[in-house]
Amino acid sequence: MAALSRIANGTHRQISIQPGDTVIFSSNPIPGNTTSVNDVINKLEEAGANVIHGKVNNIHTSGHGGQEEQKLMLRLMKPKFFMPIHGEYRMLKIHTELAEQCGVPLDHSFIMQNGDVLALSKDNARLAGHFQAGDVYIDGSGIGDIGSIVLRDRQLLSEEGIVVVVATINLHNQEIQSGPDILSRGFVYMRESGELLDEGRRRVFKTIRKAMHNKKATEASIRNAVIDDLQEFLYDKTERHPMILPMLIMNGGH
Repeated sequence: MAALSRIANGTHRQISIQPGDTVIFSSNPIPGNTTSVNDVINKLEEAGANVIHGKVNNIHTSGHGGQEEQKLMLRLMKPKFFMPIHGEYRMLKIHTELAEQCGVPLDHSFIMQNGDVLALSKDNARLAGHFQAGDVYIDGSGIGDIGSIVLRDRQLLSEEGIVVVVATINLHNQEIQSGPDILSRGFVYMRESGELLDEGRRRVFKTIRKAMHNKKATEASIRNAVIDDLQEFLYDKTERHPMILPMLIMNGGH
């Protein structure tokens, strides 16, 4: 949603690119943003702009103060205590070293992690504990109620899909009364993967039968056996790890 991105996408209200325009990137991409920055450059070029960017042109202009500017601020402010903010650990460390050069004792500087608490009084500053700080996920009307396990499941579903195994079994008689059937969503196209799914069904049939013959067999132990065996089989065949969801309908005493 940055202004230049909106200009490149043609969604900016005031500014649009005309063929022959020149666009200068006077900054380098933040690590991790390179792909999205390249997309913006491509869209600007497609709109007819001449884009000047990259280290070859040597046009980078830092938005941060240089070390001499930081030292000037420290000498003007004369802080009793100093806590540098913004940047990676190595940058914060250098900033505290600059503060020491400007008269701030090293034990009066604090390099903090996200969630660290700094307690301040009239004449003192000290570390005072830590709280959990991180992203808060909002889902519908709920705030912060989506746990890491749910998020992990969603990521797995989005990347690998789901395979559902349905079977009716009688644990007491050690019988498979119907199935197993295999359903796939977001994993393979079922009409074109009949051979794979047929082989998977045969394998699951043997796995369930073997698991039921264990004297200590339970619904949970059979489910786990199906998941473990089918995961191994599908990875061997497809090199993918879909979520496997066994739905076992239990008949008879168990």
